[in-house]
This record gives sequence, C-alpha cells and structure tokens, in this order.
Amino acid sequence: MNIKRPYLAELLTAVALILLPFVLPWLGFSPSTINRILIWGLFGIGFDLLFGYTGLLSFGQSAFYGTGGMFAAYLLTEAGFDQVMIAIIIGAAVTGVVGYVIGLIALRRTGIYFAMITVAIAEVFFFVEFNPLSAFTGGENGLPGVPQPQFNLGFTVLKFNTDWSMYSFLAFWYFVGIVVALRIVRSPVGAILSAIRDNPLRAAALGHNIHGYKLTAFIVAAIYAGFAGGLLATMQGFMPPDAFMFETSGQVVIMTAIGGAGTLFGPLVGASVWLILADFFQNTLHLGATWKLVLGIVFVLLVVFLRRGIVGAIVDLYRLATDRNGRAEPEAAAEGAAAAPFDPSKIEPMPARQRGGASTSGPILKATGLSKRYGGLMANSDIDFSVEHGEMRGIIGPNGAGKSTFFKMLTCEVQPTSGQIVFEGRDITHMGVTDVCQLGLTKSYQINQLFDRLTVRRNLTIAALGETRGKFRLDLFRSLRSVPGLDEQVERTAALVNLTARLDTPVSELAYGEKRRLEIGLALATSPSLLLLDEPLAGMSPRERVETVALLKSIARGRTMIIIDHDMDSLFELVEKVTVLQEGKVLVEGTPAEIKTNAKVQEAYLGGVHGEMA
Repeated sequence: MNIKRPYLAELLTAVALILLPFVLPWLGFSPSTINRILIWGLFGIGFDLLFGYTGLLSFGQSAFYGTGGMFAAYLLTEAGFDQVMIAIIIGAAVTGVVGYVIGLIALRRTGIYFAMITVAIAEVFFFVEFNPLSAFTGGENGLPGVPQPQFNLGFTVLKFNTDWSMYSFLAFWYFVGIVVALRIVRSPVGAILSAIRDNPLRAAALGHNIHGYKLTAFIVAAIYAGFAGGLLATMQGFMPPDAFMFETSGQVVIMTAIGGAGTLFGPLVGASVWLILADFFQNTLHLGATWKLVLGIVFVLLVVFLRRGIVGAIVDLYRLATDRNGRAEPEAAAEGAAAAPFDPSKIEPMPARQRGGASTSGPILKATGLSKRYGGLMANSDIDFSVEHGEMRGIIGPNGAGKSTFFKMLTCEVQPTSGQIVFEGRDITHMGVTDVCQLGLTKSYQINQLFDRLTVRRNLTIAALGETRGKFRLDLFRSLRSVPGLDEQVERTAALVNLTARLDTPVSELAYGEKRRLEIGLALATSPSLLLLDEPLAGMSPRERVETVALLKSIARGRTMIIIDHDMDSLFELVEKVTVLQEGKVLVEGTPAEIKTNAKVQEAYLGGVHGEMA
C-alpha cells in the first residue's frame, strides 16, 4: 500500500477529471465556467509552488500569464504560425526566460519588499502591453482570431471546437500540470523549497543555495502562468488585454487562499468557489456592481474560519480521523522510548565528511587577528584562535564577552571587519555560510532554528541533502528515496539523538529537550568535520543535560568540536581545552583544571572573589 500511495493523488485526479463533466452541470456549472476553472487551476498550481511551498508571495503573476498568452496568440494570428500546441509551448518557454530575468531582480529582496517589486513588475508589463507594444498585442483590443487546437492523427483529426471537447483538451493539460507539480514537491528540490518557506536562514546554513532554489520556483511559476495564458487564448479564440491587469494577480492569490495554499489542488477548488459564486451573485441574484463587495466578505469569512483553506481543512479532518484510529499506539511507543535510558555510546558514531586532499595534521581551524566592529562598538578585537584536528574545545565568558559574534564569524554568518579564518588549509574569511557548510563546517544554534511545520524526518532529510547533493542541483523529478544513502543518514542521525520514535512527528509537537536534540541532529546530519555547538545544554532539565553530555561525547569520536555553554561543570567534563573570552578578546586559554584555578577567570566571573571555581 505504501508503494502505491505516492500515486494516489494522480489516480484520484484522473478519476475526478473524468467524472466532472457528468457531475458539475447538475450543480449549476456551465461548460465554459468549468473550462475557466481548469485554466485558473493550472495557473494557480505554479503560483502555489511559489507561495504555498516556497513562501514567496508574488503579485506579479499576471505579467507572466499575459506574456505567455500574448506571445502564443501573436504567433497564431499575426505571424501566421499554424501549430497551436507548439505556439503555446513556445509562449511558456519565452515566459520562463522572462521569469528568469525578472527573478534575478525581484529576488534581491525578501518579504514585503519582494511582494512590492512584483506589484511594480505587473504594472510595468500592463503599461508596456497597452502602449509601446500595442502594435503587437492589440492594445486595449487584444488579439482576436486565435485558432482552436486540433491534432491530425492520420486516420482522424481531433478537433476541440465545442465546450465539452475543449474541456477534454484542458483537462488533459491540467492533469499533466498537476503530475509535474507533484513530482516536483516530492523531489529533493521540493523538500528544500519547503525548508526555505519555513526557515530560509537555516536552510542556507545547512548548505543549500536558497537563492538558486527561489529562482527555480519563480521560473517554474512563470512557465505555468505562461502556459495557462496560452490555453486561455485558444479556449476563447481571443487573447484579452485584461490578462495583464493587477486584478488577475489578485484573483489567483485569492483563489489559492480560499482553496488552500501548499496543497496544489487548492487553486482549482478556490477557482471553483470564486467563479461559481461570482456567476451566482451576478446572474442569479442580480447584485450588479455590489457583487464584488459580497464576494469579498465571503472571502474574508472563508480565510478567517478556514485558515488552511478548503483543501487544507479536508486534509486536517482526514488526519484527525486516521489519528484517532492509529495514533494511540505510536504515542505510547514514543513515550516509552523517551522514558527509557538513553545510551549514545551503544550507537555507532557518524563519521565526519571525508574530502580529498584535506590534511589531518596541524590545526583544522585557525583565526588570526579576528575583529568585528558594529559602528562604534567593538564586539571582537584581534582574536587569535586555533583548534587541532579531533580536539574538543570549549569557549566560555561572561555575558557580553562576544562569544556569539565570534561563533558567527567562524561559521561565516557575519563577515569580520578584519582578520583571517583558515579552515583545513583554505581561506574562508569571505565565504558564505552555505559554502563553509559544504566544506564541512557547521553549527547548532543557541535558539532552536528548526523547520517547525515539518516532521522530524523531513528536518533531518533537508539537512542530509546538503551533503548528498551539494548546494544546488535541479533534480526536479527525482524521488527522495532514490538519493543514495539519504535514508540511512537520516535513520542514523535520528538514532544518535534519540529521536527514532519521533521521526514522523511534526516538530511543533516535540518537547523542548527533543527540539534541542534535533537542533544538534540537523548540524550532525551534514556530517561536518568541524561542529560548533552554541549552548547545546541551554534550558534542559538535569536528566536531559546528563543525556546530552553523553550524546556529545559519543558524536565527538572522530570529529572536531567547539562548544559554548554556561554550564561550566558539564563543559569542563566534555572538553580538553578552554578558551575564555572577555570584552571581545581572548583572556586566557588552558585545560579545564587550569581554568578553574586561574585568577583572571575568577575575577572575570566573580568580580575578584578568588578561590577554586565549582
């Protein structure tokens, strides 16, 4: 059953598309309305990949919708091209190129600034279509005379010149569109897109080129929009200029929100609700211009009471029903696993990443003259620091000593004002966090940086993909299960951090101690040769601290580690050497025994009260 389940959505979609012409007319849907729903649904699939799966809210999709449609319509009317499907495909390809260029500009910004750039882009395209390029686009008149598709099979000619025959044509392409989208979201690229949506900074820190993946999603969404625009032109026999209007972008956003973002089928359901209500308010209730007001109120109510949309609500109900039947036993097993003593020493340690040419002699990391200035504040000043291969190094210091800034410079999250960082003989001073993770240097965070909407398994999968695939690869149609060694890496990491029983649990449902272990697990799943841990024991109970100390001892075998923590008893038990920071500078270095009795350290921590530190 599990083998066939990935294809269940495709099978149900095919069955539904076959049955819809027999069911929807009984519900008041006209054939032309059904065809419009399919086009909006296909248009929305691309937008959902961009917004629902990647977290990029674009209000400029009308630019691509209109571009693809106008280009195909121009070929089929003004240019005399007679191959309808080839014209539509060329229009979609041209739209993809336009999407690439626009994406390079728009994706320089994030959040609201990205959204505003896409608004501006939509307005620019609308102006260009109506003015400078009106000789090619028809301006406010659009392009009439677009031929309907037909296919010569030799023994017969398939013509799509009626509403229901056009339905079969559009239904086929919608099915192709949903199959392609499902393959994408189930691929390694799809997993990384969901990581970018939840926590882009952590996705980058795990070795993924998030800009490249964002641009990929942007281009795919543009291609979907352009293809849908071409289908619109052939369905209507006319390419309307209002395809470029901002209202078109707004409608696809609304339809996706109503149906459910991040579901792929949401836009189709949202389009059905939106178009049938629009027809009902205008043609049945005869509300005149006020229909938009009423429809707007309906939209607000749907979004407020169904926050994950209609499809999202159906999925939630299904999960609730299945969880009632099958969740009690797994939960009991998870509780039993959590209550059982945890002995990481019995688990085979995960080897550090091996790279050709990397020397194992001398320091693995060396920082020279490292300084960081924020305006008039000197966070770190002229730090010299080195760590040998296989060493367990601790870093301590009072609050405000510059420990976190120092860690961020070592992992290239922030660039130093001056100084040099060399990792395994390579200067990484001006590299980014993604590149140094690919080299084998990564960290866990003081404040958990997890992908909260995903399961533990998917979190660890995203981390492991950074090693198995590199920082960027367009394996859009590859199954996650086909990535060599991926499942083994995930299972071993989960076992090492005692989360095997929780692999299919959403991160949002984990206890705090479990989240801290998962935080370490994300860093560990990248198989780093140098692992930096920022306060891994913070907020843990005494029992959790004991277990985590044992965990850290286990994963330290064959790996170099640098640890910051305020629990000095646990830290001194773990490390071989301690570096003490004070006021952004190295105060002293030595063994734990030396640090305990050092007068400078006692003064820094205890304000001059001497005596052996506990």
